[in-house]
Amino acid sequence: MNPQPDWQHILEECRINIQKAIQPCLESLNEPQPNLGIGAGGDPTKPADLAAETAIVEILKSHDISCTLISEEAGIKKYGAATKNCYITVDPIDGTTNLTRKLPFFCTSIAVSNTPYLGNVYAGMIADLVHNQTYTAFANKGAFCNGEPIHTSKIQSLDKACIGLDLNAYRAILNMDFVAKIIKNTRHTRHFGANALEVCYVACGLTDAFIDLRTKIRTTDIAAGFLIAKEAGAIITDEANQSINVFLDPKQTLNFVASANMYIHKQILSLISVDL
Repeated sequence: MNPQPDWQHILEECRINIQKAIQPCLESLNEPQPNLGIGAGGDPTKPADLAAETAIVEILKSHDISCTLISEEAGIKKYGAATKNCYITVDPIDGTTNLTRKLPFFCTSIAVSNTPYLGNVYAGMIADLVHNQTYTAFANKGAFCNGEPIHTSKIQSLDKACIGLDLNAYRAILNMDFVAKIIKNTRHTRHFGANALEVCYVACGLTDAFIDLRTKIRTTDIAAGFLIAKEAGAIITDEANQSINVFLDPKQTLNFVASANMYIHKQILSLISVDL
């Protein structure tokens, strides 16, 4: 039997290779950024997206990892012989628009699972490619930022909370009545434009919840973030307070509420008229 790969080491190698690979893209942002086709998730692929994805694949191949790659850019690709035992779900660059506009908030998300389902992710990394913050988690072993343990906040009331809320309703389904209730009853709302990283902000206590109810966010965006947030103590459900275990696929979408604790979670769900 082959030994289990050292995912902590492999994921760190991916991060280093990605940062090196996208550097030329970052240095050329004053020039037009061409579309290199449409990714499997439906968005245009930019040079940085392709460079980051290539950097990930390079590291996987260097370690002879047999896997099924589920990528927001290339779609579903198989490498090696044992592709049914390892699934690697990636968003090479989450926040591509931010990157191309020089807005300093974008990241890479990589999740590892033994089945193609969100609930079976057992290792995850989200690399903040601007602030040199690397968030990692391994099932039942806690969550970390740059190797230090992280935990969700203890704030229990929305009138003291800072809540992330995705308001990008372009080509999406968004109940504006729900949005109005959340904004009206929350002291501070934010949206920075890279949802994988926003979920990590909940994990480390920078924000107290993140809400995406647009039926638009893809599993490739949040596969790693869900594990990191849960290992840090977050509560994550859909808008009906049901657990989420969807198929890992670049086209699979979902709604979710990720909260620092059950107190905040119940208040948010009560605002969107969900019976607890």
